[in-house]
Amino acid sequence: MSGEDIIPVCAVQLGENFCLYFADDDELECDALSEEKIFQHRVFRNVNRQLLVFRPDLQLAAFENVTDQEMKCGSGMHFNIHCYKTTTPSTGMPVAFSIQIQDKNYYMCCEEKEIGKPIVHFKEGKVPTDIPQESNFIFFKKTFTSCSNQAFKFEYALKQGMFLAFENEGCLRKLILKKMSSEDEVDETMKFNLNQNESYN
Repeated sequence: MSGEDIIPVCAVQLGENFCLYFADDDELECDALSEEKIFQHRVFRNVNRQLLVFRPDLQLAAFENVTDQEMKCGSGMHFNIHCYKTTTPSTGMPVAFSIQIQDKNYYMCCEEKEIGKPIVHFKEGKVPTDIPQESNFIFFKKTFTSCSNQAFKFEYALKQGMFLAFENEGCLRKLILKKMSSEDEVDETMKFNLNQNESYN
């Protein structure tokens, strides 16, 4: 092999969460998520055909019975889904959720009020463009079951086995994070359909 045929090679190493680093180049960063596309004006329906509604004045996201007319003109119901490229597709598609109400933007994230008990929260602002390794607003979108590929479940990226779900609290069906007891469990409180709002077609 001649000197012209030699290809320079840079040493690599695997860091936490199997992120790829180039050992000899400080300018190169860990393989990170990059936004691929956004699906706009989607509505979330649960197994009871109720719509997810976010009310910023109450800092509350809950599923409600909504008529078609209310869905077309109502605020707090039309979410944007930000999809990201990933090098590990087996974990599901990384997504983030945002919504615009009047002139303000909000995005869904999770916060721990108590240790080990993250809750769903909406933060004012746009979805961050820089995706740090510890991102509390990323969820993995997965088909609900192999027989139900039009319905989805969303696993919280920072807590394996915890999924978006709803629970009854009085007359409300609040959006929560819920621990799946086993991989074989079929919990319909974690089952969601995403539909495009017809008024935006």
